[in-house]
Amino acid sequence: MPAKGDPEFIACMEDVLDVYELPYNESRPVVCMDEKPYQLLGQAREPLPMIPGSDRKTDSEYVRNGTVSIFAFIEPLGGAHHVSVREHRTAFDWAEEIKYLADVMYPDAEKIILVMDNLNTHKPSSLYKRYPPEEARRILKRLEIHYTPKHGSWLDIAEIELNVMTRQCLSRRIAEIDLLRSELSAWEAERNTSAAKVNWHFRTNDARIKLSSLYPRFTTA
Repeated sequence: MPAKGDPEFIACMEDVLDVYELPYNESRPVVCMDEKPYQLLGQAREPLPMIPGSDRKTDSEYVRNGTVSIFAFIEPLGGAHHVSVREHRTAFDWAEEIKYLADVMYPDAEKIILVMDNLNTHKPSSLYKRYPPEEARRILKRLEIHYTPKHGSWLDIAEIELNVMTRQCLSRRIAEIDLLRSELSAWEAERNTSAAKVNWHFRTNDARIKLSSLYPRFTTA
């Protein structure tokens, strides 16, 4: 959390909380986006198989097979989910994911209300780095972007999605990117089949009470 009396944090926080209070609107979906690094880990020694009366045994030593980046999108009220794995975490990767969001996930939406954090690649300029200006502008005009405040990534519902993913799908060693993609694809399909939603309870009025120390002191003249 930021220091006491941080108006910049408060302004961004209340903006995002206002977005979360919007009613469901199919033509203007609220979508949250986040990403996380993931370490591919192989086995240094073959695990001993499970036998009657004994669990499978895995050696604590492992082999590092590099780091990839997992991108996650969730529509909290609509229950739509998308997960992808990329070898890198660059402006190009983010731009391509945003194009997928606009053209594949929500091609008919009037406007996509996008909530995400302030990571250096999560910027409109990344689209201009990846695509011609006409295409970059076309994609941007489909979006209404709202950033979570610095040190306030907990306000991004996609972070909840990543935590659920980690518990349900990533709590073991996965050595290869293709296997990781396969596992996450199956997880995504299950989440979409069940249309898993997020019921966000923390509102602006709650913030003004529970986080009152973050609000600047206001005195009348």
